Order: sequence, then C-alpha cells, then structure tokens
Amino acid sequence: MDFQQLIEAVGRFMDFAGVAVMVIGALVSIPMALRGYQPRRLPAGSEKLTVYRAYRQLLGRSILLGLELLVAADIIRTVAVTPTFESVGVLAIIVLIRTFLSFSLELEITGRWPWQKEPSGDSSQPAEASSAVTSS
Repeated sequence: MDFQQLIEAVGRFMDFAGVAVMVIGALVSIPMALRGYQPRRLPAGSEKLTVYRAYRQLLGRSILLGLELLVAADIIRTVAVTPTFESVGVLAIIVLIRTFLSFSLELEITGRWPWQKEPSGDSSQPAEASSAVTSS
C-alpha cells in the first residue's frame, strides 16, 4: 500500500466516522431526550428544556461533531492527495459551508456565537435554585 492509498483510506475512514457520529448521535439522542436530559448549566432564570428542545440540542451537538470529522477528512484528502488549485478551491467552499453550518448550530444550541463568553455567575445560580427546590 503506497502513501496515496493510505491517505485515501484514512480519508474514507474519517468520512465514515463523521457520518457514523451523526447517525448514532441522532439515535442516542432520542432516549436521552425522552428521559429528560438537561444541560449542566442552564442560563439564569431559564426553564427546563422540553423533550423537543433537548432532542434538538443533543442532535445539534452530534451534527457539529460529525461536520468537524467530515471537514478533517476533506482536508486530509485534498492536501495530501490532490493539492491542485481546483481541489483547494472546492475544499475552501466546502469548509466555508460547513463552518457556516457549525456556527448556525452553535448559535441554535447555546444561544450565543462561539466566540462569545458565557455570562458570569450562570453556573452557580441554577445549582442554588435546584437545591432550593429539592429541599422544600
């Protein structure tokens, strides 16, 4: 097996891994959402997620991870196997589209852009509120 075939095999494996993460994530997210999955840190004053919102959040995270693996596969194949201007241009367009999708999913999941910091003090308030509810 020469270098080009090895890189192609690695690229195919990464493609498979990306698709598998999305499919398995979609399937695993269903029972998690039905069981009442809640993120560890909810923003202050927010209500618990409904089953629908929890499933959307879990599914979005699976899609994000799968997209990252698919982008890695495209980069591996393009840079290592066929580094022509045309293939690099196609790669750039694919990465732009997938990056836009990733940013959109991140905004949908967390309610803020990836570069925005979490508001300070959010992690302690939900824990205090939940302990007050359970103790009464």
